[in-house]
Amino acid sequence: MSLWCLLAAPLLIGCDLTKLDDWTLTLLTNDEALAVNQDPLGRQASRIFRDQTSEVWARPLSDGSTAMGLFNRFKGAAQIRVGWEQLGINGPKKIRDLWRHEDLGTFDREFAADVAGHGVVLVTVR
Repeated sequence: MSLWCLLAAPLLIGCDLTKLDDWTLTLLTNDEALAVNQDPLGRQASRIFRDQTSEVWARPLSDGSTAMGLFNRFKGAAQIRVGWEQLGINGPKKIRDLWRHEDLGTFDREFAADVAGHGVVLVTVR
């Protein structure tokens, strides 16, 4: 879902919506993640980093912020770090976790997150 939102891909679901469990319904109706997918700028994310166990994807948004996904492709937890130079930005930036609806603070030169195995952290950088 995070990658679909970053790629501005059509969001389709092929199941009986009346039988969704609470977790799935919450996933599919997250306003902040859907706002990334539906951003009027319409630009897809691009992969800005990849190594053997992780990837970082980012896309510009119409309000001047950046949406960013930190993907852990490894089975164990990992810390993924992104420097502002990789995003082409500088200065202090506010980070918001879109799945948790939580402001994570202001970061000066980089952002790092602990990402669960086969997990993702989806944030905006403002």
